[in-house]
Amino acid sequence: MNIIHRYQRREILQYMGIVLVVVVSIYICVDFFEKIDNFMSAGVPLSRVGWFFFYNIPFIVAQILPVCVLLAVLITFGLMTKHNEILALRSAGVSVYALLRPALIIGILTTIFLFFFSEWVAPVATQKANDIWLREVKKKAAVVSREKDIWFKDQQMITYIRYYNHAHKTPYGLTLYYFDDDFRLVRRVDAKRGEFQGDRWLLYNAMEQVRVPDTGEYNVIFHQALFTTPDFQPDDLTTVARTSEEMGFQELLAYVKKVEAEGYDATVYRVDLHGKAAFPFICTILSILGAGIALRGNLKEGMPVSIAYGLAVAFVYWIFYSFCLSLGYGEMLPPVVAAWTANVIFFCFGVILLLNAE
Repeated sequence: MNIIHRYQRREILQYMGIVLVVVVSIYICVDFFEKIDNFMSAGVPLSRVGWFFFYNIPFIVAQILPVCVLLAVLITFGLMTKHNEILALRSAGVSVYALLRPALIIGILTTIFLFFFSEWVAPVATQKANDIWLREVKKKAAVVSREKDIWFKDQQMITYIRYYNHAHKTPYGLTLYYFDDDFRLVRRVDAKRGEFQGDRWLLYNAMEQVRVPDTGEYNVIFHQALFTTPDFQPDDLTTVARTSEEMGFQELLAYVKKVEAEGYDATVYRVDLHGKAAFPFICTILSILGAGIALRGNLKEGMPVSIAYGLAVAFVYWIFYSFCLSLGYGEMLPPVVAAWTANVIFFCFGVILLLNAE
């Protein structure tokens, strides 16, 4: 069996590499033609364009690696079925579980690799790519974002946002500083939260301080609701605020604890936190699922049908996984349930396929 297992491992890893290179190349080409107009309009040097797409590669790899595992397993076992190798091995008394072992080992190792890759490499690269897009293409050089704090600087105004909720597009803990031509503070507005209406922001529970020119003192006025027109929109906040993809598991965990300690709703980030732990396990689950589909003997047509099966399974998983996360974002499911439901269901499905194959 060692010779057979070495053969299976070599074939699976070979097809994983081929699929990974092909998919990453297609993704970058499509992304390049979509964004090249933005780079040309902004006058970004070609070298910086190259670095932008290079920094995007780790994020792409982290997203498509499970699909590569599934397709590699399906192609390997599909070709073995087509050439009657599976039939010969089964006739010699080799069990389905013995044939599954190389795929399962590769799936487990890929799960471990994907977790640490998503923890250490992908967040850093994604943040660098977003910095190039934000500062050099969108020209948002006056924006600073560290952890959850966001700063916007206009000509005579500085806006500070303590926390931004991506799901509801709502900023919390706003402070707006207004300056005169001599850069003296003439007005300050503090608000609990903001809501974008039309082309203005509606600030709730606001405290306004206005400087009196003659005395230099500040009059304090409290508002239940106050309209203001800072030079940013919800899309700008979505672009600037750090996303879960820019943080590793440990960093995101600390971020969630800090946000919740300050009394803000961190449901979205808590769902993403459990998703970071759950998503890498799909590599192992899809390796079992792919082997279960292939070993049932339905892939005699070989590679084309194997790829079609793999794409269909991956598409269904991704839709269902995203749907469960959406339910978690909307607080209809607990975060841990939302993140792990798709994995549990597909794992059970893969086990059922293996039992039927045996």
